[in-house]
Amino acid sequence: MLLKNLLSRMAPASLARRLAAEGVGAAFLLAAIVGSGIMAEQLSGGNVALALLCNAAATGAILVVLIAILGPVSGAHLNPAVTLAFMLRGEIAFRVAALYAGIQIAGAILGTLSAHLMFGQEVWQIAATERATPQLWLSEAVAAFGLVFVIFGAGRSRPDTVPALVGLYIASAYWFTASTSFANPAVTIARAFTDTFAGIAPTGVPGFIAAQAIGAALAVPLSAWLFERGIKVAR
Repeated sequence: MLLKNLLSRMAPASLARRLAAEGVGAAFLLAAIVGSGIMAEQLSGGNVALALLCNAAATGAILVVLIAILGPVSGAHLNPAVTLAFMLRGEIAFRVAALYAGIQIAGAILGTLSAHLMFGQEVWQIAATERATPQLWLSEAVAAFGLVFVIFGAGRSRPDTVPALVGLYIASAYWFTASTSFANPAVTIARAFTDTFAGIAPTGVPGFIAAQAIGAALAVPLSAWLFERGIKVAR
């Protein structure tokens, strides 16, 4: 189990330390998403494909770093959908999961505001980019399903590869999903507070979050069956 594997590498962290890790991690994740989006838009000369490529690369890279350094402390969920998946597997209690989700959202919003400050933008913004169509909801369900599937699959066989595989998956999913793979309710909420390249209008947030939760939940039973311990492959 990924969470147990990560936490077993060091003395169990207190709940306060675990929450701090989730909050700080979520803040850096959004600073990278929003900040790289602003930088890419400024430097790409109107080339949206190039801006998206830069945004995807920065997001994938920061995920590798954050999961590697924070995984042994909190599991480095950085994502309420991932926390939900672990809760459904019985690996994290509801109370702790709720605290994780709350601090992830707060940290994500703080990271978004920090990106605005770093780039000299108005701190408080409301996104105007509409993202509320069935194909985008489907994309978010697929993105969240795949993320959880990757985490549990890698956690079953090669826990040490989780940081790299998650970073690579998200960087790839930026391009193969129509929504550019938010795959994270905390990220979705925080991106409603930036009217920049990464923004999503508040009207689109509920649909994205619902789709992400459904996708993550659906990945749990399949992962439990497919990656069950003790399965022998026929030769």
